[in-house]
Amino acid sequence: MSDRNEPRFPRFSFARILDDLGVTLLETAHGRANEQQPVGGVVIFDAFDEPLYPEHAFVLGVGVHGSEALAELIEGLPNQPVAAVVVRSPVELTDEVRRAADERGVVVLGLARGATWTQLAALLRTLLAEDDVGDTHVDSLGGIPSGDLFAVANAIASLLDAPVTIEDRSSRVLAFSGRQEEADRARAETIIGRRVPERYTERLTERGVFRHLYRSDDPVVIDSDVIDSVVSVNDGSTQRVAIGVRAGDEVLGSIWAAMDGPLTHERTVTLRDAAKLVALHLLRLRAGADVQRRLRAELLSTALEGGSGASEALARLNLSGQSVCVVAAVLTETEHGATEGTDQALMAERERFTDALAVHLSAMRPGSAVAQLGDTAYGILPEPNDPSGLHAVRTMEDFLDRVGARMPAVIAVGPPADDLAGITRSRGSARRVLRALLETGRGGSTKPLSRVARLSDVHAEVLMRELKDLMVVRGDEFTGPVSRLIEHDGKQKGQLVDTLRAWFDHFGDVGQAAGTLFVHPNTFRYRLRRAVEISGIDLDDADDRFAAMLQLRLLDR
Repeated sequence: MSDRNEPRFPRFSFARILDDLGVTLLETAHGRANEQQPVGGVVIFDAFDEPLYPEHAFVLGVGVHGSEALAELIEGLPNQPVAAVVVRSPVELTDEVRRAADERGVVVLGLARGATWTQLAALLRTLLAEDDVGDTHVDSLGGIPSGDLFAVANAIASLLDAPVTIEDRSSRVLAFSGRQEEADRARAETIIGRRVPERYTERLTERGVFRHLYRSDDPVVIDSDVIDSVVSVNDGSTQRVAIGVRAGDEVLGSIWAAMDGPLTHERTVTLRDAAKLVALHLLRLRAGADVQRRLRAELLSTALEGGSGASEALARLNLSGQSVCVVAAVLTETEHGATEGTDQALMAERERFTDALAVHLSAMRPGSAVAQLGDTAYGILPEPNDPSGLHAVRTMEDFLDRVGARMPAVIAVGPPADDLAGITRSRGSARRVLRALLETGRGGSTKPLSRVARLSDVHAEVLMRELKDLMVVRGDEFTGPVSRLIEHDGKQKGQLVDTLRAWFDHFGDVGQAAGTLFVHPNTFRYRLRRAVEISGIDLDDADDRFAAMLQLRLLDR
């Protein structure tokens, strides 16, 4: 087992870079990366100059095309360790290239089509600098502070002489420029709600605007009459000009300008250049967010699991020496449905849910730490003077009330903890409760459970499920009176198991039990006598009754 003091990948590691950029920008063409291998820096190859190579560098083969040029580049690398060589995809691999790469221990990577070398270089340098805590230097992209999308929007608006919004793939407004007061009613609704109203997006989808926008590198013009048709009022709407923002084949979002007049060549060029700049800022923002999200997840996971690194992790989360409790939350549905959508879309939904929970707790429980581990959002909440956990339950119920039907979820609350061992127990308790809440939501419980619960709220449900797990692990089967009734009902298509269960559920009240099965009390009494005769159960014996009741409860699951 690895030392929990260490992060999953070391600082500046090859594996961390592939973990962050592999899906969007980079693909492995040849070789296998050592996950623990550090990366010392980024070098842009120049055939007419001899750059300074740090050890374990990423070498960007800008302008290197074909297998012959690639082999020559690899063979000409300095006599020191080099992590990888990156060339434009598709990578032309030959025996000569493979042999040269294997001899030098170099991994050959391909840069995705459509992605720019500027994007890759900027993102690599961002990731390599991610642990420089306390660095007050602010990078700039295109002369604008990195990640300042509002400054980017204002710059684009100045060039186009029109108000601008920058939106993500879900038509959420990420940033907007000044002069929005010049726009029409549709733009006002969008800015106020920070999201394009659904009726607009539906209309644009029907007209094929988004399909064209995300398939083309050129701007798309949306006539003002399309905007007017949505509001059903001709209020002099301004036409829209939009362009997709992408990194390689991945669409990141779009830029929308409210401007009348023809789409001139100059405006087209401006929008294309703006889209590349916005892509770079969005990638930088995402890289920064991913770094913070991963760091929180690593620290939280270490603190929850205990072990040698738990104390340090808890200290870095500023939760040492406090009474805390662990909460575990899972989305029960997503915008794409319980089973639909890509893995990437489901992950994005879970990240939004985790971010929403973190924002809520930062206001209601200052000092809380929240992170997503797998499909579950975990939180460690400071809970002074709350031995029952009721305060935490109310906080979680308030959160679910706020997110409403947009993010249906269940949340388990662990018991208070004052030390590392207590935190581990609190997490274990929360996981047991969460399982009961999730499986009850899918059916199989005798009564509905709450959206938020502690172990004391669902102890019977948890106990029944864990007993059933024990039976499955040991390979146990139902025995005694209940097994004989199951066998009889299976052969005769009878209802003796249901009869006995109803009698137990209503404490021997024949009238109520018969009503649940929709039969006459005399019919029920006859079936109960038959159940006793066939099974051999002694209903006057407390142990017999308890054993049969327990087996029937387990049978329900």
